[in-house]
Amino acid sequence: MIEVRSRRIFVDGEPVVVVAGEVHYFRVARDQWEDRIRAAKEVGCTAIASYIPWLWHELPDGSIDVTGRTRRERDVAAFVDLCRDHGLWFVARPGPFVMAELKNEGLPYRLYAEHPEIVPTGWDGRPATTRTVDYLAPAFLDEVRRWYAAVLPLLADRLEPLGGNVIGLQLDNEIGMLAWVSNSPDLTDDLLSEFRSWCGAQHGDALGRRYPLDREWRTVVESPDEAWAAALRVDLGRFMRGRLAAYVTALTDMARDNGIRDIPLLVNVHGTEGGNGVPLAIGISQLVETYAGRPGIVAGSDHYLGEMSLDTTTDVHFINACLTAVNGPDQPVTSLEFEAGTGDYGGGAERLYDASTTDLKTRLFLAQGNRIVNYYLLAGGINPPLDEPVGDGNDRISFTGERHGTAAPIGPLGERGPAFEGTARACCPVAANGRWLADMDEEHDDLAMGFVLDAFMTEYHHPGSAVMTRVVDDLASHRGPGQRKALWRSLLFAGYRFGAVDLQDPDRHLPLLVALASGRHLDGPVQRRLVDHVSGGGRLLLLGPAPERDLEDRECRLLLDALGLSAGFVRPAEAYYYPSVRGRAWADLIPETRVAWWQELVGGSPLLTEVHGHVCGVEASLGAGTAVLLAAELPAMPEFFTAAATRLGVAPGLTVETDVRGVVVTSTGSPGGDRMLHVLNPTGNDTRVTVRVDGDAFGGGALHVPAHTGHLLPWGLTTRWGRIESSTAEVVSVGPDAIAFGRPVGGSFTEPLLRLTLEVDEHLRVDVTGSAESSVARRGRRVTVDAAAPEGVTIRFEPQLTTA
Repeated sequence: MIEVRSRRIFVDGEPVVVVAGEVHYFRVARDQWEDRIRAAKEVGCTAIASYIPWLWHELPDGSIDVTGRTRRERDVAAFVDLCRDHGLWFVARPGPFVMAELKNEGLPYRLYAEHPEIVPTGWDGRPATTRTVDYLAPAFLDEVRRWYAAVLPLLADRLEPLGGNVIGLQLDNEIGMLAWVSNSPDLTDDLLSEFRSWCGAQHGDALGRRYPLDREWRTVVESPDEAWAAALRVDLGRFMRGRLAAYVTALTDMARDNGIRDIPLLVNVHGTEGGNGVPLAIGISQLVETYAGRPGIVAGSDHYLGEMSLDTTTDVHFINACLTAVNGPDQPVTSLEFEAGTGDYGGGAERLYDASTTDLKTRLFLAQGNRIVNYYLLAGGINPPLDEPVGDGNDRISFTGERHGTAAPIGPLGERGPAFEGTARACCPVAANGRWLADMDEEHDDLAMGFVLDAFMTEYHHPGSAVMTRVVDDLASHRGPGQRKALWRSLLFAGYRFGAVDLQDPDRHLPLLVALASGRHLDGPVQRRLVDHVSGGGRLLLLGPAPERDLEDRECRLLLDALGLSAGFVRPAEAYYYPSVRGRAWADLIPETRVAWWQELVGGSPLLTEVHGHVCGVEASLGAGTAVLLAAELPAMPEFFTAAATRLGVAPGLTVETDVRGVVVTSTGSPGGDRMLHVLNPTGNDTRVTVRVDGDAFGGGALHVPAHTGHLLPWGLTTRWGRIESSTAEVVSVGPDAIAFGRPVGGSFTEPLLRLTLEVDEHLRVDVTGSAESSVARRGRRVTVDAAAPEGVTIRFEPQLTTA
């Protein structure tokens, strides 16, 4: 039985972390399937995931082969069963869209030829630049029903609740991504008619003042005038959220009709871009209504960020925090495409990610409560030929050519690639600590980043519209982590433990301090909520130009007016003008610092000025609360933003002392009181880290944390023998009568001297093996172990013999 509740995944009543690897059976010869499955187990996977491409299974005559009658590699059930025979769960991804570098994104060519009405046009009637379709076109849905009816019953017979191994089914893939990539709405006649009805329902009698109703509706939408362009951008984005939700509802109904029940239905959220994780929130904005708060549906990230560095560490944290921010109280955060491999997707010698990359990303995902990690692509393969050549240069199912997955840990021919060992290393913490991690959540200080969904509703803007471009450019420049990611990165590297809070959901509890990066455009309801928060005793830290307009580019100064502030001109850097700012009062931690722009603020108490005295940062009171506004392009400054947050009432719960910026320290805890300390050093510098809680150093002193290493340190873990109070080494294995502590595979200790504190049954004898130099001090139930252990130690527990 599989349950999704309390942001956890339970299998037969036990919380689990699922470690999956993507293996494409259709790209691997059937007699090699078992080899790839064995390799996935060797890596440490507990599940296999795979797309099931419609393009591969539909034959030129329109019939569908999912049983292997025409090609042995089309026998879906045989692959699923083989995974089961090796003790692995299966995550099915049957589309209809699958992407996966397949032609038509995995749809059969026939659909476009037989149903031209499903193919949309975009701005100004131009043809779509992608192979997108109108998801809700009746002809497309009819064809999807036919595809689902062929493939889903095979999976329904193999569901885990019925004794099989299928634990999840993904609905479509990266829904809405093609529209974002092309920046073009999918304008079919059906969609335009629905949009006209939606606008009428939303705006009622005001519709005629919003749009010219004496013009053809298609022209109004596809070639907007500046008079209504800003309103159209907002309406189109919000309408499409509901329409994509209707599509997922239709797919859900089809799945249920074909026997898919009692397992999570998965939604894959796109899409990082060029190593930047911030655009993934565009996917969250598009798909929020498809999954957020919907029982039985779980969303996951789809991310490609490159190496784990100071830059991408912020992005990884951002992705998980924003997904969690909109999830319902039962919905866990997952990753349905977790980048694994060397990054050399072109098959040349252009790129080789550091071997620590997958490990460090996995560790941060686990610290933020991820319950499914699907390494993509775990195993490469060979793209088979199309059954019917199309004369496109290779006539294979994929545009990548013959070989696919050249960057994968397991190469196209089954070879163990350079990333194999690194991926195996990433699985080790789950294997040893999954029993605890599966029931833990990240612990947070009384601080959250403000997340504004509509700031990421930027997938549609007409390239010829100045007003659309102005609004979108402002939103994209300042949203999320802030310009230069300064706000998010500063607080993360300062040791704060935080998530994000959806400011557009009135039912979300706000912590004492809301930190928000925003541009000039901030919608009225969000401004009102921030006013209520501050006036009621809350705190606000706002970075970016003063909010003066709403999303439709209308004047909106609710927040400024409430705080008694006004905003003046914005002065950007120009030729021969090099704007610089410096801090005042308690903000004097900011030395004279070059910035790309600053904005004059009037009112409040000055905190930041440009070098000639113009104020661009202030502190202002409202009711029982306080706000700090910083209207300049500041770089990441952990010390200053710590001072700002502390001034606003929230000091970090963990005090982190280190000489290297970029170390991330956080903690997780379970309802039963188990805890772990997570320490990650994504930099290339060895460092010593002292983590203090209420003044006491964890482990009794500084932890040595080598470059590119991460550590999950027990901080109160319940075992069958007692409780591990703290340890400066990870748990690397748990046996029937022993626990082994050591360094991460391929990594290093946080400290050459292992310090371990246990609380165990008084009738158990504790033996330490693996260290020539160790001491065991015991006082009743409390046991302290100090060991010089280059490779780790094993603690054995045996009943202590007593005599009468």
